[in-house]
Amino acid sequence: MIKFFAEYILVKEGVFPLTRKILLYCDPGIDDSLAIMYTMMDPELELVGIVTSYGNVSKKQATANASYLVQLAGKNNIPIIPGASKPVQQEEVTFYPEIHGKGIGPIQPPSNLQYEIYPFDTIRLIIEKYKGELVIVDTGRSTTLANTFILYPNHMKMVHSFYVMGGAFFVPGNITALAEANFYGDPTSSNFVLKFAHNLTITPLNATQHAIITSDIVDAISKNEKNFYAFMLAPVFEYYYEFYKKKIPGIPGAPIHDLLTIMLVKNSTMVDYIYYDANVVEGIEAKGMSYIDIRPTSETGKTRIAVNLHYNEFIKDFSKVMLPE
Repeated sequence: MIKFFAEYILVKEGVFPLTRKILLYCDPGIDDSLAIMYTMMDPELELVGIVTSYGNVSKKQATANASYLVQLAGKNNIPIIPGASKPVQQEEVTFYPEIHGKGIGPIQPPSNLQYEIYPFDTIRLIIEKYKGELVIVDTGRSTTLANTFILYPNHMKMVHSFYVMGGAFFVPGNITALAEANFYGDPTSSNFVLKFAHNLTITPLNATQHAIITSDIVDAISKNEKNFYAFMLAPVFEYYYEFYKKKIPGIPGAPIHDLLTIMLVKNSTMVDYIYYDANVVEGIEAKGMSYIDIRPTSETGKTRIAVNLHYNEFIKDFSKVMLPE
């Protein structure tokens, strides 16, 4: 309990609420799906809504994937809210079946899957319901979250804090040599979010590329009868891992970028941080590149940027949640 209170984030509205109520913006996709699974399994987190959009897969597929994961957990009361289907630049959208498959890796939701989708204005109602307790986490392209700021500017001020997976600061990108995929997908919207989101934490590749899950952990989860996702973990992981073995020879597992972003909501000490205001390049040659001003005469900012992962703490937490006794 002492450790828990030590992790509170002090803000104008007061201390961080005891119950972590999360509204998740995502594009599942394998790593987003693992983030959803983890959140569903963690008794310290409450998923109060999922906003789906284009990115790793199409908006339609992301919505079906999220609905399937919710139903497997027996939590059909969680609203699924479709968001954006393309970036504000109106460019042709590229999906990544070689990484994320056409469903959740090789797993396809049942063709007869029935699910309800909620109107976009449900986001406003969720914010009104939870106000200062609500944490918004965005693990996908920034388009939908930026539009939420545009539509509901006063409501967004009620949100406790924001966590965004995106960027790569002074490390290589994963979509180009300079850019990480989420910020590359819609840099205009990413800049908008970075400007207007308060109590913002960014989890860039600096930290997330080290959030590696290995085959032995996945094998153990696959045998755990109390994990309602056990049957799908191994094939989903292996599909993802095959891509990374080709991309990064010798890598011991697959980095689950979006999972780390969710985990930091309840365990902020899992990473080290720097504090700078961040920006994203929108021009063609360096599109999606994230940067901060570290010149000696520049000032630090308010945005918290994760730069170093404490790996043992990460694995301990993941195993505890995903291997219930």
